[in-house]
Amino acid sequence: MSTTAGAASKSKAGLILTGGGARAAYQVGVLKAVRELLPEPDQNPFKIVCGTSAGAINAAALAVYADNFDQAVGHLLDVWENFHVHHVYRSDFPGIAKSGAHWLGALTLLYRNNPISLLDNAPLGEMIRRTLDFSRIQENIDAGSLYAVSITCSGYTSGQSVSFYQGGPDVVAWERNQRIGCATTLRAEYLMASSALPFMFPAVKINREYFGDGSMRQIAPISPALHLGADRVLVIGTGRQDVQAVRQRSNAYPSLAQIAGHALNSIFLDSLNVDIERLQRINKTISLVPPDKLANGGLPLRPVKVLVVAPSRQISRIAASHVNELPWTIRFLLRTIGAMKPNGSNLASYLLFEKTFCRALINLGYEDTMARRDEMLDFLGGTA
Repeated sequence: MSTTAGAASKSKAGLILTGGGARAAYQVGVLKAVRELLPEPDQNPFKIVCGTSAGAINAAALAVYADNFDQAVGHLLDVWENFHVHHVYRSDFPGIAKSGAHWLGALTLLYRNNPISLLDNAPLGEMIRRTLDFSRIQENIDAGSLYAVSITCSGYTSGQSVSFYQGGPDVVAWERNQRIGCATTLRAEYLMASSALPFMFPAVKINREYFGDGSMRQIAPISPALHLGADRVLVIGTGRQDVQAVRQRSNAYPSLAQIAGHALNSIFLDSLNVDIERLQRINKTISLVPPDKLANGGLPLRPVKVLVVAPSRQISRIAASHVNELPWTIRFLLRTIGAMKPNGSNLASYLLFEKTFCRALINLGYEDTMARRDEMLDFLGGTA
């Protein structure tokens, strides 16, 4: 039996890394804690890794270094703990001025071509190509260190949520309403497309279509891991799952930043919460049906264990205390739309690729995971 065929029949844990721009630093803190809890930190506990938006970059790094989980987490820590805005998008005055001139020209009809994005994320592409050797993904799959990895993008023309995946020959593509799985050989372009925040970063053309941030139109964020064969999944979110809506009186009209932050939260958080509820409801339904009834009815349903780790504090509040660390050009840009105010910090949190903010989120992710040590050990199948 081949290594891949043998792996297909084994129990597989899936890791789901969601989007959120700079908020994805939280995921690295969770992974740091997981590494510490593993009896053998070199061994990759997640044979299936699925990433979306900024989570796609973290997922790709884990796939590239799947033969050594300790090294993979170390690589992510080295990047995120030393991040600066200029590693991700241009923040220099000429770069910002050029982008601003394009938008102003479009508004005044001086330019016929529409501006493609508010910010230029070319530095991110350069960093990805310099630090990640994508050829190692297939090597890790062939060696059995990894079963499959997927990167989800949103097609601007088709409106479909497309999960581009790389896995063994037994992985089967899927097609559901507005979401499909497409086999490919992953490269930097897929990560750039998946992390292209709407309006902020430019879309990327892959094959015949332009793709943007994978969180858009992703109505079932957990489904790629299930289609790839995961029987239990660890979901690392970038927003609190237990926030209760509190209605407050407000006489001031919401700023552009407040509206944009609300829209981004809807894109990145709402569909995940709904999908988790759906999965838990299906698990409960399956538990009420005798196994022989499921088998005789030909229903391909199985219970899926899910563990969700999400921030215990509101990231927007953490961002509010770090927003002044942004370069002055970005602060000026954000101030014009109200993002430097506390009620606009949601938007700022997605762009705050500065090491002090990222380190704060890494620490939060680590602490939140260690606070649930027993649950995590149970998920990983380890012992204290």
